[in-house]
Amino acid sequence: MSEREDLSRWALLSIAAAIATIALKTLAWSVTGSVGLLSDAAESVVNLVASVGAFIALKVAARPSDDDHNFGHSKSEYFSAVVEGVMIVVAAGFIMYTAIERLINPHELESLGVGLLISVVATVLNGVVAWKLVSVGRRHRSMSLQADGKHLFTDVWTTVGVIAGVGLVAVTGWPALDSIVAIAVAVNIVFVGWRLVRDSAMGLMDTVIPDDERLAVDAVLERFRTDGVDFHDVRTREAGHLRFVQLHMLVPGAWTVQRAHDLVEEVEQALHEAVDDLRPTVHLEPIDDPRSYEPWRR
Repeated sequence: MSEREDLSRWALLSIAAAIATIALKTLAWSVTGSVGLLSDAAESVVNLVASVGAFIALKVAARPSDDDHNFGHSKSEYFSAVVEGVMIVVAAGFIMYTAIERLINPHELESLGVGLLISVVATVLNGVVAWKLVSVGRRHRSMSLQADGKHLFTDVWTTVGVIAGVGLVAVTGWPALDSIVAIAVAVNIVFVGWRLVRDSAMGLMDTVIPDDERLAVDAVLERFRTDGVDFHDVRTREAGHLRFVQLHMLVPGAWTVQRAHDLVEEVEQALHEAVDDLRPTVHLEPIDDPRSYEPWRR
């Protein structure tokens, strides 16, 4: 069984980006006094904590199978993604609290041009890193990297919203817009965090593999179906980047063990070629025995 490639280097990229954006956004807040920019900097601190968590999870996921974890450590990525989602919601709560406090106690903003320019630089940096993390995460089916990238994308949209709010303050001279935009952004990223937590929880519950991969499995089995060979009770689950399928293969009872085994090898090889990182379990049974049609024990 091939082991998982160590993808933790991509989490290091996220950590570096978080440190850089914290510095930039803190500078932008210090020169403007904008509560929106302060909240934006606070979310980047959350990004840093979450990126460290993703780094640890990816290191664990890359460990080979051992006596205590016979099927590997791929599910560790789901824990990281849950943490990412929770941290996003925490950041949203902090943003909303700070924005409401500033709405009640308005404060004139200063040096808006310089602050906005610094924020734009931070946004571009986050956007590039977020795109790369999501791209690599999808290619390697890494929940941690996809969650980290999506987290950074929420940071991008947060900054865009904050920049818009601060820009409107500069145009209208109404400081309350800074807080209103920050509140709207906080509400939006709560939904992003909720989706991450939901998706990660579903992964921990051993949900079935995606529809396109299940169709690929069914297509392989259909190729091997003949008058004397059939399949039933096909079940699937995913765990991180790994996919698992278990099924019954029915063959004539008069076949030799060698002939049946050779066919199982062919079916498993075809399944491996159809779906990446698939771990098939085939239970061989005689097609003429009624007991062969009983489902797996639940």
